[in-house]
Amino acid sequence: MTINTLSLIRYAVINISQNVQIQSCLRRNITSLSASKANTTVDKEDVNRHSKHMKAWWDPKGKLGVLHSFNMLRVPLVRDGLISEPEKEKTLTPLANKTILDVGCGGGILSEALARIGGVVTGVDASEELIECAKRHSDLDEKIAHNKPAYFCSTIEHHAEEHPNRYDAVVASEIIEHVADTELFVRACVSCLKPGGRIFVTTPNRSLWTRVLGIYVAEYVMGMVPEGTHQYHKLTTPNEVSFLLERNCCHVELIHGMMYNPFSDKWSWVNSTKLMFAMQAIKLEPELK
Repeated sequence: MTINTLSLIRYAVINISQNVQIQSCLRRNITSLSASKANTTVDKEDVNRHSKHMKAWWDPKGKLGVLHSFNMLRVPLVRDGLISEPEKEKTLTPLANKTILDVGCGGGILSEALARIGGVVTGVDASEELIECAKRHSDLDEKIAHNKPAYFCSTIEHHAEEHPNRYDAVVASEIIEHVADTELFVRACVSCLKPGGRIFVTTPNRSLWTRVLGIYVAEYVMGMVPEGTHQYHKLTTPNEVSFLLERNCCHVELIHGMMYNPFSDKWSWVNSTKLMFAMQAIKLEPELK
């Protein structure tokens, strides 16, 4: 065997070894990311921070207006993910009889929108103030007078213990980046789903793009959302969320990138997930695990 051949083999072995180490390190990082520290999903500081904005929750032109326009993407995402019969799309209530859990529902912006198109919505949030805000506002919305969301001040892990395998859909929109234990959060969300049910996640990506545009510019320069809304170290990535979902008996069906234009107050789907992403996954039947 020639010296050149031995050198090539040595080079290949070193590279393979390095790749294995990198992959192993990535797996450890993902696992440690979701390691339980307090056996709760609640970050009290985060809950208190959001509770302070209760009065601005339903002002579409206020500090949280971006959540109102976000429904242009979130509602169709959930609707299209749950409808298997095309003819239902043409009705006013395409989500009729679909049970939906809105985790981290806040003041109910998304919960009410899903109820308006027929969804049987349950909203849970750790903030008593925001749950009261959601209840009061639902009493004012005539469009959901006969289909009001049911709101509960609770943690997702506690709700999962009382209502396992109950919902057709679990929606975790702009909440996973605020929890204290990511793995516990995902596990509890999936536990609430019926086999064959779908979970929908929207969240900022942990990337340089988000650090600069989504946090620094959006919060501290343009004031699009309140300062301190996001902590970079608590953000996740599409790979990490996919990993946790698949480890909890789910199959990821789609991942979309999202972008917000502050000048037009419009959201749009984009190919890149560098800034924000939406994910849809289905809970597998027990025998398919």
